[in-house]
Amino acid sequence: MKQSESSTRPPCGFPTNEFEARVTKAQRLMTAANLDALLLTTEPEIRYFTGFLTQFWQSPTRPWFLVVPKKGKPIAVIPEIGAECMAQTWIDDIRTWPAPQPSDDGISLLVSTLNKVVGKTGNLGLPMGHETHVRMPLLNFFTLRQRLRRIEVVDATDLLQTLRVVKSKAEIAKIAYICDVASTAFEALPSLISVGQTEHEIFQTFKIECLRQGADDVPYLVGGAGQGGYKDIISPPSNTATQAGDLLILDTGCLFDGYFCDFDRNFALSDPSDDVKRAYEVVYQATEAGLAAARPGATCADLFHAMQSVLEEGGALGNEVGRLGHGLGVQLTEFPSHTPWDRTVLKAGMVVTLEPSMTFAPGRMMVHEENIVIRKDGPQLLTRRAPRELPVVD
Repeated sequence: MKQSESSTRPPCGFPTNEFEARVTKAQRLMTAANLDALLLTTEPEIRYFTGFLTQFWQSPTRPWFLVVPKKGKPIAVIPEIGAECMAQTWIDDIRTWPAPQPSDDGISLLVSTLNKVVGKTGNLGLPMGHETHVRMPLLNFFTLRQRLRRIEVVDATDLLQTLRVVKSKAEIAKIAYICDVASTAFEALPSLISVGQTEHEIFQTFKIECLRQGADDVPYLVGGAGQGGYKDIISPPSNTATQAGDLLILDTGCLFDGYFCDFDRNFALSDPSDDVKRAYEVVYQATEAGLAAARPGATCADLFHAMQSVLEEGGALGNEVGRLGHGLGVQLTEFPSHTPWDRTVLKAGMVVTLEPSMTFAPGRMMVHEENIVIRKDGPQLLTRRAPRELPVVD
């Protein structure tokens, strides 16, 4: 297994040939699926094909559309407010309307575009499956379907998952960098916090350190502390003061240039109990089993069973998380999932997390997570491996 290495800061953005390669591959898949175009409406999908990066997606007021034709470059159908930002990407066909305009918020413009690209009776691909959504008002979607009633709308979920699941060298470099940034912040944390601080103060300190180390943002940070173990891993920090005997977890998704890391670290506040140390050992060994299994040709189900068997042998009472890892990239969690039912075959270039989780006593959990990239000869850690023994904060 290759260990993670310190990563230099990659340049922001991608060269045009990166986007051209993505579109070319998508168009091959579209031809095979008999699709005349793709309609994309969400931030990750539109950014993946265009490089359009903005925090304006936080506003729910305006819909945004991208049409990827079977031949030629994508067409942006967007509110006028985004025209200048989109013009900074490689996209040159940018069609706008003065949004917001609830009576016709881009629908006529989109219909006109699709009729020319798809034709009156073509096939239009739209992601409809698990882990997807359509980002536009439902009433507007009904109107769109009515006005395109002779066009067949087909589920393009598999196509997009196939396209995005294997990362390019440039994508992996961005994920490796943000993993390195967060790893450095985690390693520094014990010297920056102390027992008695509130969870909120600890989380704030960690966020500041991540930004200081080079993260663009820390949009995801959850966890908390509890005596002898924590009860859940998705809560925001509280203003409760930590105390000796607490087990603390921070699970973070830091961002660099639109790409996420997603991993956690555990810390004992003063001397941990024997059962806490034992639980940490079990999830550590489960991660080792996952690393050993993470090779091209194995399935996500194989990874699940490799880790789950160690957890069960270690006395796990249950697993409230539901899966033991997932894909990672332009979204905090992506396809696929490490579950007993996911038969997705691992390929070189896939970036995934390993996330063994166990309830080791009633109301007490232990979760561990690392980020890896699948290589031809096995996994490579993108995060710096967690300490062999549970770190202690005095």
